[in-house]
Order: sequence, then C-alpha cells, then structure tokens
Amino acid sequence: MPDPAVPPTPPVPLAALLAREDLGLRQIAGPADPSAVVHWAHTSEMADPYPYLLGGELLLTAGVHIPEAAGSGTYFDDYVSRIVAAGGAALGFGVAPVHDTVPRALVAACDSYELPLLEVPPRTTFSAVARAVWQLMAQARHAELRRVTEAQQSLAAAASRPDPVPSVLRQLAQRVGGWAVLYGPDGVEVAAAGRQVGRAAREALTGLTEVVRPSGPGTPTSASHATADVHLAAYSLGAGHGFVLGVAAPQRDPGDHTIASVAAVLLSLLTGEHQSGSGAARSSALVRLLLGAPAQDVAPLLGGEQWVVVHARPDTLTAPDPVAASALGAALGSPLVDVAREVVRVLLPAGPEPAPQPGWTLGVSAVAGPREWAAADVQAGRALARARATRAGLVRYGARPALADLVPEADAEAHARALLAPLAPALTETLRTWLSLHGSWDRTAVALDVHRNTVRQRIAKCTALLERDLDDPDVRMELWFALRRP
Repeated sequence: MPDPAVPPTPPVPLAALLAREDLGLRQIAGPADPSAVVHWAHTSEMADPYPYLLGGELLLTAGVHIPEAAGSGTYFDDYVSRIVAAGGAALGFGVAPVHDTVPRALVAACDSYELPLLEVPPRTTFSAVARAVWQLMAQARHAELRRVTEAQQSLAAAASRPDPVPSVLRQLAQRVGGWAVLYGPDGVEVAAAGRQVGRAAREALTGLTEVVRPSGPGTPTSASHATADVHLAAYSLGAGHGFVLGVAAPQRDPGDHTIASVAAVLLSLLTGEHQSGSGAARSSALVRLLLGAPAQDVAPLLGGEQWVVVHARPDTLTAPDPVAASALGAALGSPLVDVAREVVRVLLPAGPEPAPQPGWTLGVSAVAGPREWAAADVQAGRALARARATRAGLVRYGARPALADLVPEADAEAHARALLAPLAPALTETLRTWLSLHGSWDRTAVALDVHRNTVRQRIAKCTALLERDLDDPDVRMELWFALRRP
C-alpha cells in the first residue's frame, strides 16, 4: 500500500470514530487494529474511486454504483482491491436509502483484503461522519500543540540549569519517551539520557549521524530512519562544529520532530562559539593584546602564523550591519570581523584564496605575518579602492617580485619620503589612486567618493608641489615606486 499524502494534522484513530455514540458506527469486517487511523473522510459513488483518492481516507458510499448482479461476479473484489491499492484506510457503507443491509460479498471482500468496513446506520449522514473526523482532528491538533508548547517551555528551563546539556537531553528523552544522545565532532557520545536502546539501533543511529554531519554544500540538517521496533532521527547542530543530536524512540508522534528541533536549537547555542576551544582562544588573545602582548605572540591562539586581511563594502548604498558582516565572515571562513561605518574588515588565516562574495566588493591583502598586520590592512584598503573603481567583485593586492625589490627597503623608503614630502596625506592618496587607475578622472572620483573636478584640482596641485610633469611616463613610474612604500 502506498504511503498516504497525509495533511499536516494528527490522524484520527478509527477506534475513536467507532466510540462516538452519536454516530452509531459498527465495524463488520476487516481487522480490528487499535492502531488504525484515518486522515480524512471522502464520499464517492464511483465504481472505481482509485483516481480520486490520495490515501488514508475513510471512504463513504451508499452503494449507488453497485449493479444488481454484483454479488455473483468479481465486482466487489475489484472494488475493494482498488481502494486498498489507492491507500484507503477504511470503507464506510450507508445502509440507506439504496440498500437495507451491507452486501455479503462486500463484507467478504473487505475481510479478504483486510480493509476495515464500517456500517453506517440510516440515522447518520455522511456529513456527520466527516464532521466528526474533523472535530477529532481539531481536538488532536490542539492536544498536540499543547504538548509541543509544554515541551518547549520545559526544554528552555532545562537549558538555563547549571548542567544545561544533560538537562536538555533528559527533558527531550522524557518528552519523546526514548533516548537522546549528543555526539561530538569525532562521533563519540558526549552525553546521553533516557531509556537505552539495543546495540543494533545504537549502531544505526551512529551511522545516521554521519549523514547529517557537515561535509560540504548540500549536507542535510536532519535525517530519520524507522524499523519495526524503533524510530531514529539525527539533527546537525547549527553551531558548525560537527555536533549532532541523535534521538531513538519506540514511536514517532507528529509533534516529536518539532520538539527535537527545539532541543537541537538549544544545544546549538550551548555548544556554540562561546563553549568551543576557538572561542576561548580568541577571548584569551584579546585579553593578552589589551594587556600589552605583541601581535606575534597572540597570533597562534587565533589559528595561524600567516594571514590575509580583507576589506569589503556592500554593493548596496546602505552601511554594513553586524548580521551581514558576520555572514560574510562565515562565508570567508573566519569569525574575526570588524564592522566599521562603511567597510567590513576580516582577518583570516592564509590558505585557500578568498572567493568573490555575492553582494560585496572585496579587497584582499598579500599574505602577511602578525608583525605586518597593519601593512596588510593598508594593502586591503588599496585593493578595495581599486576593486570599486574597476567595478570588480574582488581585487588582490599585487605581491609579486618587481624591479623595486632590487632596491634595499631602507633606501626605497628614504627616497619615497623625500620625493613625497611636499604632499599632504589627502593629495598622496589621490595621486596613488589616480596613478593606479592609469590617470582616469572618472574612476578615481568613484574610488575616492569625490567629484571628478576635485580629482583634477588635486592632481594639478600635486604637479605644482612636486614641480614635475605628471604626463611623463618616467615621472609616473618614479612616483608609483615611491607611493608603493607602506
């Protein structure tokens, strides 16, 4: 039988319908299964209702479709077999006004195909049966919502206790009537509570956790598996550290998934950054910096010896907000994020090259050690300015060896200071940007957020102060050599 396309409401036990005295229903064929349920009621007088059933229905009929000679052929067998094939849960037969009794051949066919057959008395309309189904559904839904709400409150209270993780697991195990276990990033059980399950179920649950453990794009956040004896479920915790919640229960009620999801959210917070070793290491690094430790001494606590700095600006006109900045840091692979008025700065360990990010313009520094973090910060700013001017999604600061590297650094810096001494910082930055953009007035104006006439005035002032012809390629080359000194 196919699985019914059930609605998002709890099913109605067939026994609950039979217990309704106002309906007077009586089961006259099929198995007396106390676990049998219906998901809705549907009336049809079609000889073949299969195309109109979704599965899980209590199908109601008055037998209008039954031909006079049906009892001597295969009509009822064909009729019942089609209902079962469509996933029908039960058949209700009204004994009025067409038939005085339920046809014996129909009773035999329902017994043969194990389809519950209900006799609907003359005083009970099909509308009354359908209304009773929906009433029972509403009652079950209300009870389920109350159960979920109470579970949420209990889980939240457990999370505030001195031992929050074991408390949440105990409360979850109690609410689902089973076993709850927290697995660490290495797949080892960190904590567990509730009724233990058998070895086979335990191994199956451990295997299920590997399905949801983060392994790349497309990894599911939850997975489930059911056997005849136990229902298993696994939930990846959202903190991103590889923790997984496993749940094993003898049955799975409609609200169990919601309850387990709430527990997963709470456990995600409890096993998040502030509980992780990396979070503690960052706090330690910050304290040491505030107390005067050099950057190179605290860098190992942050996860690397070589780093790059990324400057980013959103493509929209709005200033970056902390949520968007944190998301950008997560996408680049670093929680070390600084949100300024217009620019987001991210410090991340050197490794795979940062990739362009949708909605952002990025400037990336050259790889630098902790001693050169300040210089890398300047490089990232220059790369961002060039990226914005050229409308590129990402620009990396050039760090390839050049002819300038043949000149000793001290001599190069001394020459640069002497050459650029007449220029104020604003003029120096304008000249640097203008030369990097090959003398384009418009692109320089965009990069500096000024009017193009302002750029022309500043370059003219640079020409006057330096007493050099900025149209001369040799002059431009010498100035660019000087401007590239940090």
